[in-house]
Amino acid sequence: MRILVVEDEPKMRDLLQRALTEEGYAVDTAADGPQALALTDVAAYDAMVLDVMLPGPDGFEVCATLRRRGIWLPVLMLTARDAVTDRVQGLDGGADDYLTKPFSLDELMARLRALIRRGPVERPTVLTAGDLSLDPATRTVRRGDEEVPLTAKEYALLEALLHRPGTVLTRAVLVEHCWDLGTSPGSNVVDAHIKALRDKIDRPYGTRAVETVRGAGYRIRRDGGRPSTRTS
Repeated sequence: MRILVVEDEPKMRDLLQRALTEEGYAVDTAADGPQALALTDVAAYDAMVLDVMLPGPDGFEVCATLRRRGIWLPVLMLTARDAVTDRVQGLDGGADDYLTKPFSLDELMARLRALIRRGPVERPTVLTAGDLSLDPATRTVRRGDEEVPLTAKEYALLEALLHRPGTVLTRAVLVEHCWDLGTSPGSNVVDAHIKALRDKIDRPYGTRAVETVRGAGYRIRRDGGRPSTRTS
């Protein structure tokens, strides 16, 4: 089993390398993000131990870059920060598990063994319609190269539509996918959020990706919406 340790602090990097080597792993090390990404391009690893606080691109960006490149090795993220938002950012960026410093080496080994047993788990593929894309691994939406920030409900609606491009989804189906059981399909909550979604993914780009099918529901065009004449 080959492990890549990415840690900029020399003492911690050496400690982890020695501990993992004593456990029988083959261990390579990197001191920063570019070095880590270069190593993953030329070698296959069974897991990565990745520190968040790296010089240059931090651990969050390194992990997200790996996932964008289609590299799905298990990633155990190390962080000195224990805020929930930091842990969520790491997991949303594609990390498989995390440990907050200071940590027990025994716990690190146990978590690493669990990740290796599970093996690489490929994330969902990027959902696309024309130049409109949604990446479930990083929860990012783009029009071409431009990232489009969405609220949680707008993201959920777009994800539901992109899973079945060209297919009409009723309001009841969209409510079931995006809201709790207390929300009535007869309310205007879906229509209001669809309008907000269009204002972000269509109107600024002169496109019409989200179509209303009168009396039935909504669908997203497979081509992402051909450019249309902009209106005020």
